[in-house]
Amino acid sequence: MLEKIKETAAYIQSRISDMPKTAIILGTGLGELVNHIENQTVISYEEIPNFPVSTVEGHSGKLIFGQLGNKRIMAMQGRFHFYEGYCMQQVTFPVRVMKALGISTLFVSNAAGGMNPNFRIGDIMIITDHINLFPEHPLRGKNYKELGDRFPEMSEAYSHRLINDALKVAEEHNIRVMQGVYVGTQGPTFETPAEYKYFHIIGGDAVGMSTVPEVIVARHGGMEVFGVSVITDLGVEGVVEKVSHEEVQQAAALAQPNMTLIMKELINKFEE
Repeated sequence: MLEKIKETAAYIQSRISDMPKTAIILGTGLGELVNHIENQTVISYEEIPNFPVSTVEGHSGKLIFGQLGNKRIMAMQGRFHFYEGYCMQQVTFPVRVMKALGISTLFVSNAAGGMNPNFRIGDIMIITDHINLFPEHPLRGKNYKELGDRFPEMSEAYSHRLINDALKVAEEHNIRVMQGVYVGTQGPTFETPAEYKYFHIIGGDAVGMSTVPEVIVARHGGMEVFGVSVITDLGVEGVVEKVSHEEVQQAAALAQPNMTLIMKELINKFEE
């Protein structure tokens, strides 16, 4: 794995002269942010050695380097999911490459179903913590000291500093934001009413099929992480409705302007 990481990082470095320290995984709800990146250099996943290729509708497959306000950033447009058939090493491989490239701060977004009765469809939830219910752990197997400690500490998986900065941005712009715990599951089925109830009982506020593996690997590598979910459907007891991938995308599209504003200002606000 180390050789593959080095090979991929070397290829990207050969294409990008000014490497940023900040990266964003543009999950559902943040696609619009691409339009705010200036002086773009785009590398298709197909061109990158050892990179998987996303198979999910709504997920492009590009690395984008450029300027977002006053910051140089790397944006990953299209992520990989465990339910697509990738192993955890493939799902998290781009995060390993980010670390090899010198990325120190990672921003992630996703679509999620809300179990908190105070949530509404279209709400933005700042992730304060997560519960990992994936059947395979991304750090299972041989540990390489070059990548991180065998037993990484996870008491602050999501940066308190960045959460506080994001809350200030939201307050300044009068944007409703919620905070909560994200439950990560393998998918690809949406949850049953009983599963929604269970996830809420064990401490979850929202549930989705991504993010947790990437965050674990980012923290393993010593990165600071900020995560945000857009609530695209509700699994509150008595309010569970049928949901489709198309409806999730539509709900996420409505939240995009506020998600984009918060993320853009937050990235320009924090000190690397």
